[in-house]
Amino acid sequence: MFVLVQIILCIPIAPAKKNVPEQPPPPPPQEEKDTEAAKTKEETHYCEMMCCKFKCRPWLRRVKEYRFPSSIDPLTNLMYVLWLFFVVVAWNWNCWLIPVRWAFPYQTPGNVHFWMLVDYLCDLIYLLDITVFQIRLQFVQGGDIIVSGSYYYKAYVSNIYSLQQYMAFFEFNNRLEAILTKAYVYRVIRTTAYLLFSLHVNSCLYYWASSYQGLGSTTWVYNGEGNSYIRCYYWAVKTLITIGGLPDPHTLFEIVFQLLNYFTGVFAFSVMIGKMRDVVGAATAGQTYYRSCMDNTLRYMNFYRIPRSVQNRVKTWYEYTWHSQGMLDESELLMQLPDKMKLDIAVDVNYDIVSKVPLFQGCDRQMIFDMLKRLRSVVYLPNDYVCKKGEIGREMYIIQVGQVQVLGGPDGKTVLVTLKAGSVFGEISLLAVGGGNRRTANVVAHGFTNLFILDKKDLNEILVHYPESQKLLRKKARLVTGCVSSILLMINWYMQSNSYIQQNTSVTSGLHTR
Repeated sequence: MFVLVQIILCIPIAPAKKNVPEQPPPPPPQEEKDTEAAKTKEETHYCEMMCCKFKCRPWLRRVKEYRFPSSIDPLTNLMYVLWLFFVVVAWNWNCWLIPVRWAFPYQTPGNVHFWMLVDYLCDLIYLLDITVFQIRLQFVQGGDIIVSGSYYYKAYVSNIYSLQQYMAFFEFNNRLEAILTKAYVYRVIRTTAYLLFSLHVNSCLYYWASSYQGLGSTTWVYNGEGNSYIRCYYWAVKTLITIGGLPDPHTLFEIVFQLLNYFTGVFAFSVMIGKMRDVVGAATAGQTYYRSCMDNTLRYMNFYRIPRSVQNRVKTWYEYTWHSQGMLDESELLMQLPDKMKLDIAVDVNYDIVSKVPLFQGCDRQMIFDMLKRLRSVVYLPNDYVCKKGEIGREMYIIQVGQVQVLGGPDGKTVLVTLKAGSVFGEISLLAVGGGNRRTANVVAHGFTNLFILDKKDLNEILVHYPESQKLLRKKARLVTGCVSSILLMINWYMQSNSYIQQNTSVTSGLHTR
């Protein structure tokens, strides 16, 4: 008993717990968070089936979660272009192989199951195209975009010419040409395919005519030796291209068939050659125009006996402008577009550069849009003077690509500063009033340089409609004018001091030498 009391007395009595709310556990370290997130992300790609656990690919999960769109824009949807590719493959299968199976004995009872399987697959593609894709296509009617499937289905079914007008093959060609950067390559391939298909059909007709007359019955028909398709295709090539060297027909049927072949061959071959010439001519139209402009300019310079050095610089300008821009004058390309489209293109191309210019920050956004339409792109060659000190300033320059160097000093050839893409210069002369519109320094292109030029007349016409932006630009111009004048005075004083010190140093060294 005594021992039991001692044991009880030795046990510490825990104090009564108060109803204190439990503190939340401390947040896990960042490493543990990343580990748990990666583990959770990894577990989301696992699937459990009965007693097995296997990893599910992310792309498979995305495929399961994909929902087919209720409407399809045929001009921008790449999935629709991909689907048109399969439709065109099925269409080409029928166009190329149905004549072969009709004329040549290639479809036999032993392989008819293969032919029927591919035919059913093509029919399934056509059925899906009509019931799934075509009824979801958007189209424009009276300026409105129609997305109603039932409305399109009625128009699609009721119009008997819709299958001819919206044939998948030609629609695929139009969509593919709009996507490709060098569409002329595809046009050449397509024109060549037209010629090969014409020869293919003619070879099938020749084998049918030979079978009708009897294989090997005369010297004109196919004799049944070798590969029938290759031999007949060779005969079709010699006939349509009118190479000659063919045996003469004997029967009336052979004569009529050969006459029709010759007439068709001359017509088809001339059409193909003309179409190929048009495709190649359209592909090289820009290069031809560039070469013509350069030849006319060189002819003009030779007529007036322009120095060879100037002619070489003109050639260099033509070559660089053509290879860098792909055109000689951007304004000619945009001349036929309406103002709204010109503005959209100018905003997409030049707004990022102009909006980062410190001079125009804080100005009206619409004023910048109006200014973008007045900008002209000019290319300067290496060591070309963009502007000279003392000239009347009528333009402002924004560097698009390249660099320019600001020259100064006593000799006017010392590089004071190098301006890079996005910089602006010439704004002092453009915005200054009261006789302060003369250039304050020489600016030379350092390498090939593309500049945007804004005329003073155009800027004044724009600022008339934006008085607040005009006040802001005038204020910035005064500040910049004062800063630039002070900097130029300091630089000139520094240059003169250095030249004076160098002269004194040379005189002193000369006296010591004596």
